[in-house]
Amino acid sequence: MKLKKGRVIGVFIAVLIVVVIVFSLVNKSDSSKNQGMATVKVEKRSIVDKALAIGTIDPETEIQIKSKITGVVKTMFADAGDFVRDGDPLLEIRPDPTPLELAEAKRNVEMESIALDNAKHEYERVFQLKQKGYTSDKDFEMAQKTFNQAKLRLEMAKEKLALLEKGKISIAGANIETIIKSPATGFILEKMTDVGDPIVPLSTYQAGTVLFTLADMKKLLFKGTVDEIDVGKLKEGMEAEIQVGALPGKPVQGVVSKISLKARKQDNTTVFPVEIAIQIDEGMVLRAGYSANASIIINKKDSVLTVPERVVTFRNDSAFVHLPDGEGKKEVYIRTGLSDAIHIEIISGLEHGQEVLEKEVKEII
Repeated sequence: MKLKKGRVIGVFIAVLIVVVIVFSLVNKSDSSKNQGMATVKVEKRSIVDKALAIGTIDPETEIQIKSKITGVVKTMFADAGDFVRDGDPLLEIRPDPTPLELAEAKRNVEMESIALDNAKHEYERVFQLKQKGYTSDKDFEMAQKTFNQAKLRLEMAKEKLALLEKGKISIAGANIETIIKSPATGFILEKMTDVGDPIVPLSTYQAGTVLFTLADMKKLLFKGTVDEIDVGKLKEGMEAEIQVGALPGKPVQGVVSKISLKARKQDNTTVFPVEIAIQIDEGMVLRAGYSANASIIINKKDSVLTVPERVVTFRNDSAFVHLPDGEGKKEVYIRTGLSDAIHIEIISGLEHGQEVLEKEVKEII
């Protein structure tokens, strides 16, 4: 009987020892597991929410210079890259009218001469009637207006004929030559013709030959596109930082000046065109066509509590983080604010300097 009782006590003690050992091992495992997990601190930093725009640097206004007369380039006075002022000569055209153009110009002179004679006779007739009181002031004024317009049309027809025949005419003492002059001050971006090239004039029926393109390089724009996800957050007047591909490490500042109301498709993506007025620093040289990226600042907060966004779990419109809790961890609800996709603002739930557990590898998706 005593032997049986001793066996029972021995078994009980053995079971108790096993339970203690297992409990100790589990506890030690949990503690080691917690101690081995990485943590990050709640820190204060600036958070900037940005929208990315991809595009190029372009002049605010680019002028295409064309001729109003037919001919051949006789002399070049300017080249691509030159700085020119309003009125500077750019090139000279030697008139080279076709037989048809010359015949048409002569015929126009004849027709306008006949029209002027008719208008003059009508004016003299109405004038005599008015002197006798047989016509109204309105009829007289109309006849006088028609007569004056006919004189003007004849002068214009003669000027065109003279320009085609001689390449030079005189109006009110001023010489109108076949020398094309700069219509504005700026830089010549492109020279599109050379000596000997034929020139097609600008008219109602044809676009004409582009001789030069001219632009004021002190007034530049960033022209690019933003994704449709971001365009709703943008407003004119927002600040932007522009990174020019050819000038690494030299960001250019600008302000959003235009946001398109219409989207367009680009590489199977819906994007919206935007324009940013560039603020050029003294001594900085920007060239038309430079590729660039613009970071448009949507919102910015300085010195706010933040944690890396990777440690935050979002579930059912709520946000949580895990904090060390003795030998384990606990889940804490937090309120978040602005995010730059790397760090996220903590509005409540955490304090400065507090330790937050990194997610386990299997938790990061």
